[in-house]
Amino acid sequence: MSVLNQKTIKEPISIKGVGLHTGVMANMRICPAEPNTGIVFKRTDLKKKNYIVSSIFNVSDTTLCTTISNESGTKVSTIEHLMAALFGKDIDNVQIEVDAEEIPILDGSAKVFVEKINEAGIKSSNTPIKIIKIEKKVSLEDGSKSISIEPSKVSLDIDFEIKFNNQLIGTQRNLINVYQSDLRDIFESRTFCLYEDIEKLKKMNLAKGGSLENALVVKDDKIVNKEGLRNSKEFVNHKILDCMGDLYLSGYKMIGKVITSQGGHKLTNQLLRKLFDEKSNFSIIEIKEKNIPHSFINRNFLKSIA
Repeated sequence: MSVLNQKTIKEPISIKGVGLHTGVMANMRICPAEPNTGIVFKRTDLKKKNYIVSSIFNVSDTTLCTTISNESGTKVSTIEHLMAALFGKDIDNVQIEVDAEEIPILDGSAKVFVEKINEAGIKSSNTPIKIIKIEKKVSLEDGSKSISIEPSKVSLDIDFEIKFNNQLIGTQRNLINVYQSDLRDIFESRTFCLYEDIEKLKKMNLAKGGSLENALVVKDDKIVNKEGLRNSKEFVNHKILDCMGDLYLSGYKMIGKVITSQGGHKLTNQLLRKLFDEKSNFSIIEIKEKNIPHSFINRNFLKSIA
């Protein structure tokens, strides 16, 4: 199986679970799709105008999750963990059928999605993948928050920093290479919130499905969840997970380096929109070579096109 050809899953995947913010139970099927389909969502509880293409330009809301909508206003929310799992597992094409507005939150991470993809198996096609190569640095700032993306010869690096006044979380930073790092800690890192923010979320009509089963809750210098942290950088690692999912809304894998401090869904989407506003900022390369050894890319080959 060539790592540089487009892939889908071998068998449909069925998942059932509650939506984090809506509190509504959802039934979801992730189905194999033909090459060049991309990641497409279908609202099976609706009969018409129920397809939504995953795209940065279809992002309609970034309040505590990523929501995409079509031209008719049909939407699907909290897609970022699933998108990150598909990205990390090299899945290029699937149709995701869901009978509710929100994707199941499961345990608050991408762990279950990854396990289900592994169980279903991955099927390779004869169609080459395409890669977005960053040509120029693009940056954004929003008060104390910042994000940038710049050229990189052979990888997609995410350098993420978070800063919380909370004494337990504090400042955390991590750097990963999406194509070469062991992503297990990233996939297993759960969404989190501060105990004092729970009432605020309720007043915003959010987190109706939230519980200690699907979110880390931090109160002062303690974690409320009995099992504690899954890894020492779970807080920043979950932000990296979110960032991976939001980056995959670009439609292709990417070669570049993202550096962000206190970023999130909104800032990542704004950065990608700014990136694609100017064609000289990037190029799209179709990889036609077959059976090139490497977990995803061959350094010498990419150097030749840099």
